[in-house]
Amino acid sequence: MLHQSRRIVTVNDDAGKSRILSDGPSPHVAQSGPARGLINLWATDAGGPDLAVADGADRPVRLEPPAGGTVFRFFQIAPRAATPPSPEEAERAAAAAFEAMGAPHLRVDTTRHPAMHKSETLDYIMLLKGRVRLLLDEAETDLEPFDVVIQKGTNHAWINLTDEPALLMGVLIDAGSAARKGEGA
Repeated sequence: MLHQSRRIVTVNDDAGKSRILSDGPSPHVAQSGPARGLINLWATDAGGPDLAVADGADRPVRLEPPAGGTVFRFFQIAPRAATPPSPEEAERAAAAAFEAMGAPHLRVDTTRHPAMHKSETLDYIMLLKGRVRLLLDEAETDLEPFDVVIQKGTNHAWINLTDEPALLMGVLIDAGSAARKGEGA
């Protein structure tokens, strides 16, 4: 089961007084296995945050943030015991997981690992629970809780090194829209 946490959303009322709009687990979940998936906590669209939006995460849960926007989320990596036993099964499972997140196009080079993917985003990632390996094309490093990765559009995969689900927090910022703006210049 994906780790759920309490999400408190605040607003200003018509008199300009602050209050709580909602308090509870985020209903915006995409699960790609019993211990793997995404929980979106908030997202913004192009043009920046809109404080009038009641629930910024009330949209389909996708791997990438909206064009020109951001997404703030928890994501969970399944325990190593859940790793498919054969390379063919691992490939099928990874393909299905990325399809479920609307992101099969991000699997640009899976030579090193079937979960490798690359998005045009700047990501701020923090490991909250567990131990994971960040796998890159030509490097890898192990992370402990509260280690932070600043990921700048790199091909990567996350590998859980333990027998418990690993929990990470991420803020993904679309950088593809900015790159596309410069294409015609």
